[in-house]
Amino acid sequence: MENKLKNPVWHSLCETHQKFVIDYDEVKFYDPKICPFGAFTNSSKTAAALNEYAKLTDKFFLVSENETPTFNNNYIKLDKKIDGCQMVLDNLVELEISEEIIQLTENHIDEIYNLIWLVMPGYYKKRTFDMGKYFGVFKDNQLVAITGQRMQTDNFVEVSAVVTHPNYTRRGLAKQLTHFVTQEIIKDGKHPMLHTTKGNPAIGLYEKLGYQLTRDMNWWYYHSTKI
Repeated sequence: MENKLKNPVWHSLCETHQKFVIDYDEVKFYDPKICPFGAFTNSSKTAAALNEYAKLTDKFFLVSENETPTFNNNYIKLDKKIDGCQMVLDNLVELEISEEIIQLTENHIDEIYNLIWLVMPGYYKKRTFDMGKYFGVFKDNQLVAITGQRMQTDNFVEVSAVVTHPNYTRRGLAKQLTHFVTQEIIKDGKHPMLHTTKGNPAIGLYEKLGYQLTRDMNWWYYHSTKI
């Protein structure tokens, strides 16, 4: 599993999410309707792959632990490099779940999309929902907090989309949802992991639940110069 965690997008597209893959020469991307993420095993091949993928979508990411992708300045622009980190569950710390947490369905897709884009705009697609299970908390008939599953292999599942509506923060919703989704992954016989940005205050929350920082994971954010 350790080798898979070093290149999680790549191995997800080789295994559980193979049905979503767009495969170039030593570079793989998700179908952009699902998720605008890609990964590679040979950085010298990324420039040509980015040029091709840019024909399908305007904005997209390559994810790598420590390799630097190449790209063609005539067609592709690097908007920013996001310094991220990976956390892997060590031992789940017990937590009382006081909220009613429900599994979200196709009927909730618009609500999920709108809440994630309110809190963390820029990467989530409506069909990202197809990557795994999503769970939520409702208050006054409104979806106010979400946590879901994103990248997956035969061994691990990524906890993702940990978002809470700004009017409902500091109530422990994210902590309970993250714990709940982590338990669901363990029940399925897989190992939970997640990604976040370096310095994110949420790292402390994840550590209290039993996650440990393991490695850097960088997100190279590009767009086509045709935009």
